[in-house]
Amino acid sequence: MTEAPEAPRKPTPEEKRRMKSAARLYAVQALFQMEASGQGVDRVVREFESFRFGLPLEDGGEELAEGDANLFRRLLDDAVTWQARIDQATDRALVAKWPIARIDPVLRALFRAAGAELVTPDTPPKVVITEFVEVARAFFPEGREPKFVNAVVDHMAHELRPDGF
Repeated sequence: MTEAPEAPRKPTPEEKRRMKSAARLYAVQALFQMEASGQGVDRVVREFESFRFGLPLEDGGEELAEGDANLFRRLLDDAVTWQARIDQATDRALVAKWPIARIDPVLRALFRAAGAELVTPDTPPKVVITEFVEVARAFFPEGREPKFVNAVVDHMAHELRPDGF
């Protein structure tokens, strides 16, 4: 008699949280890549899911975190679908002298990913703000960008999801 294969282990709540955080970071990287290279969303999604999620870093360091593929795909799809609305909300959160087209492309990608998560009611706005400030810290560990991200995403959240406060 053969044994039935073991069912895959369900992630713990902490593992799920880390997977969602990783998906947000990957979404920012993917949106940056799409803008820089002109690649479409489908191609970038396939590349990230095939070559980035959970693979060892090239320098032999630690493994990249496994991302929540569903959240990753949703963020990219919503960022593309709602880009004009998200960019307008970002522009309103920025000072007039710094429209979204003039800011750092990594920050632009971050604001688009955050906006994508804010246009749907799945995640509380305060969680979105906190998570994307952490993503900013990953990209700009020594800079003032995380505070800037906090202010802009908070403004966007109040505009796009006023009911969440």
